[in-house]
Amino acid sequence: MNKEITSVQNAYIKELFQLKEKSRVRKKSGLFLIEGEREISLAIKGGYEIESILYYPELFSKTQLERISGSQTTIIEISNEVYQKLAHRETTEGVIAISKTKSHHLNEVVFKSENPLVLVAEAPEKPGNIGAILRTADAAKVDAVIIANPKTDLYNPNIIRSSVGCVFTNQIAIGTTSEIISFLKAQHIAIYCAALQASEIYTTQDFTKASAIVMGTEATGLSEEWLQQSTQNIIIPMQGEIDSMNVSVAAGILIFEASRQRDFK
Repeated sequence: MNKEITSVQNAYIKELFQLKEKSRVRKKSGLFLIEGEREISLAIKGGYEIESILYYPELFSKTQLERISGSQTTIIEISNEVYQKLAHRETTEGVIAISKTKSHHLNEVVFKSENPLVLVAEAPEKPGNIGAILRTADAAKVDAVIIANPKTDLYNPNIIRSSVGCVFTNQIAIGTTSEIISFLKAQHIAIYCAALQASEIYTTQDFTKASAIVMGTEATGLSEEWLQQSTQNIIIPMQGEIDSMNVSVAAGILIFEASRQRDFK
């Protein structure tokens, strides 16, 4: 189905603007916006259901549109004014999709490996850090990313942007710290907590078995519940004056050590 909308005062466009701006609207409606051809393509590949695609023909051609639109997708041609109202990026691509969200329940996680590698982030706050962690997880091809007690919703435009679409390429689950610990123990997955207390250097550990690497926030670290249930706390040796680094950088170091031990298989 093809439509055309040229006015920013259009009721549907106003609804989409609320989806872009407000987490509670995304949660209530179960919908969110995806901007950019690569991100939309990755979402489709990741099994997301695209309801409609809006495009500005001066920036996005019908040939490009055919590559990402299905036969049942509603196609809406929009004006530059409408596109600028809905676009999140400063760089323009001319295409925005409206997609249904996923539930991300722990009980939906499926491990294809007998020795899965899992990355857990507790209470991540900054969308940029979450996006960077998801990019790292995609690059290392971890089996799942699990977010404990999230402070922002997964479909925040800044997370989609900073993850360059890796929010769609990773298997992601969300739960409370208690729920996730119970899940990992039920799956016989060793818990390695990045922490300063009672820690061993990360390179001394065996990550070839089923392993979860657990990261806390830069400000407060991991909660006591994680530290009590940890198989082993691990630490990255620091040579400078401070004792911590950006959480996404630390996650990259730890995850790629685990990947190295597994010969990047």
